[in-house]
Amino acid sequence: MQSINNPQFENKILFYRLRLALIFIFLLTALLIIRIYNLQIVNYQYYLKKALNNQIHTLPITPSRGKIFDRNGNVLATNKLAFKLTLTQEKTKNITKTLQQLKQYGFINNKDIKIFNQKIKHYQKFHSIPIKYNLNEIQVAKFLISNIFIGVDIEPYFHRIYPNQNSSVHVIGYVSRMSKKDKLIYDKKNYLGTLFVGKTGIEKQYETLLHGTNGLQQIERNVNGRVIHIKIIKPAITGKNLYLSIDLDMQKKAEALLKGKRGSIVVIDVKNGEILTLVSTPIYNPNWFVNGISHTNYNQLQTSKNIPQLNRAIQGLYPPGSTIKPMVALAGLEEGVITNISSTFCPGYYKLPNVKRKFNDWKKTGHGHVNVKESITQSCDVFFYDLANKLGIDKLHNNLDLFNFGRKTNIDIPGENSGILPSKTWKKINKHKPWYRGETLITGIGQGFIAVTPLQLAVATTAIANKGILFKPTLLKNTQTSDDIIIESKKDSHIQIPIKNIQNWEDVIDGMKQAIYAPKGTARKLNKGLTYTLAGKTGTAQVFSLDNTIEQYIEEKLDERLRDHALFTGFAPIENPEIAIAIIVENAGNGSSKAAPIARQVLDVYFDKQLNNTLP
Repeated sequence: MQSINNPQFENKILFYRLRLALIFIFLLTALLIIRIYNLQIVNYQYYLKKALNNQIHTLPITPSRGKIFDRNGNVLATNKLAFKLTLTQEKTKNITKTLQQLKQYGFINNKDIKIFNQKIKHYQKFHSIPIKYNLNEIQVAKFLISNIFIGVDIEPYFHRIYPNQNSSVHVIGYVSRMSKKDKLIYDKKNYLGTLFVGKTGIEKQYETLLHGTNGLQQIERNVNGRVIHIKIIKPAITGKNLYLSIDLDMQKKAEALLKGKRGSIVVIDVKNGEILTLVSTPIYNPNWFVNGISHTNYNQLQTSKNIPQLNRAIQGLYPPGSTIKPMVALAGLEEGVITNISSTFCPGYYKLPNVKRKFNDWKKTGHGHVNVKESITQSCDVFFYDLANKLGIDKLHNNLDLFNFGRKTNIDIPGENSGILPSKTWKKINKHKPWYRGETLITGIGQGFIAVTPLQLAVATTAIANKGILFKPTLLKNTQTSDDIIIESKKDSHIQIPIKNIQNWEDVIDGMKQAIYAPKGTARKLNKGLTYTLAGKTGTAQVFSLDNTIEQYIEEKLDERLRDHALFTGFAPIENPEIAIAIIVENAGNGSSKAAPIARQVLDVYFDKQLNNTLP
């Protein structure tokens, strides 16, 4: 009660409380000042950067992909401005709800949502993640009018297109979305932001040339996530344009001639090894793959018995049949086993001493006495059975190896097959069995274990035309920089096949010439109306073996896929060769009637163009 009646005591308590309050206020004020000083002075740059990052991000600029042209400047692959729908995670409050709203408006579907959810974890919060590619004009306009999707934008990009549709797909290849495996292969920094990479063909082989170099840009967004300002820090460098050696007119003609068939045509410039035509049929549309192939188209490719995605020119393996005979003849002449006047009698079959089995000639009545030139001209099997037997498999193997059989040619597109050039060692390793003399005989006529690609046949034929010059085949002719500077592609040095006697090569070439021009030549029907000189060799390769003593080949009674393959190889002109060709038509039957006429029409395109270019 004393405190109530004692004003002095009450004043003392009040003063004490006021002092405590002032001290507390002072401490709070000091703490606030220190905090402000720390934010505004000490850590100003740090927090300024943090604040700016809430609205400004540095992102990569994906370069425009280089274009692809044929040797005459015809466009094979180019880019078209397109639009994609993107979503930025940090600007979207409810991603699931936003995706469902986009679906309700018809901008995306369940497949798009599934793909988006699979890749969202690979992006930073501030990255714009693609949801839908290649939007049409109506979709773009509808989205811009709606203006209700916060954190969702329409962004431009360059869409890869192949204007010739199916044509040349096995050469050009295609691009498709980058996979996890792709991201491990390519430079992470330069491919940051890249959506598509080459998957096959030239697109894959020269991916780094076509891709270009990434740039950098600053993107400023408002509170709703809309882009309000873009600043280019470093411009992207466009990928290089590529000029290929192929001739699009010849490509399309070859594709048209093989339409509805399974086969391949390869044409090579014999002066430098450049590929003028590389066709494999059936073909398919590379545009299907750019933004993700549809389920229907994918099933169509996967279930087709014709295997459209197989590049038969470099991956298909076939018995060369009689097209191997000029190289076997050269082996015999160079090894001195035969001469150009050596003669063999052909009664229509061949027998090894003390062996019951007959090795039949394609001509039942036989060819009579034939020398090396005549054996090539008439494609006498018995002559080459006998020659292979005299050579033996080791010498035969070693001489055919000189023409690059059994090895990759190292053409500049991926996926090439090396083929099979059999020998005693090869059979022991791969078949775990000894080599038999009969196998040497059938190797001499391009049957048995031997298997080659159409490209290998074309390269070997080029070497005959050049009298031993073996080129590495190439598709890239020139590159063009972003400054429009044309740089010629560097060619590897050629290999010279050892020649003991140049006359041997002349004799073989003359035999191939007579196959076109002699009355008994297997391709004599080709010489009618020829405006250029042509040397060639027909071939008919068995798909399966017959027991010659009890079985007979009757094409009409066989399943289509069991019928013989038709082949033709050749070069022109004979005096000063310019191009060589190899063609195979699967299960078409006789090479002289099925393959040779097609080859003639492809060659005509080349020489007609040559003639037109020389006219005033």
